[in-house]
Amino acid sequence: MTEIEKSRKTTRTKSAKKSDDSKIVSAVGRRKTAIARVVLMPGSGQIIINGKNFQEYVSNRHKLISEILKPFTSVNLMKVFDAKVKAVGGGISSQAEAIKLGIARALLKVDSAMKSVLGKTGCLVRDPRMKERKKYGRKRARKSFQYTKR
Repeated sequence: MTEIEKSRKTTRTKSAKKSDDSKIVSAVGRRKTAIARVVLMPGSGQIIINGKNFQEYVSNRHKLISEILKPFTSVNLMKVFDAKVKAVGGGISSQAEAIKLGIARALLKVDSAMKSVLGKTGCLVRDPRMKERKKYGRKRARKSFQYTKR
């Protein structure tokens, strides 16, 4: 192969990759101290969280599994997209809620017409509650030390 043929071949593969990349969508979901970075791509409905299958990751807890799948089930796109998720911080429960928000935001980037359906099911609501910081002169954020009379 000559140098010209090699350069033509590489330009074709680069342009093919660009068309594939346009279908890939990413979004971020947060809850408490948990952050979930979600990447959606066309596929068979496989969800991988931190390198594990999502059911294995949440220890087959049915409430969390349904929470993660809620955005897909509400818009009937169960077996259309693959999701690759990197979840950091918080516990498994708050990570599941962050993943739900991240998937819903990514689906909005795919088609903005889904906003009303995802909004009604509560998938686009960011839960802002966080743990309050500990204050000085107190045991925790608000609890004071036990009062001693004598």
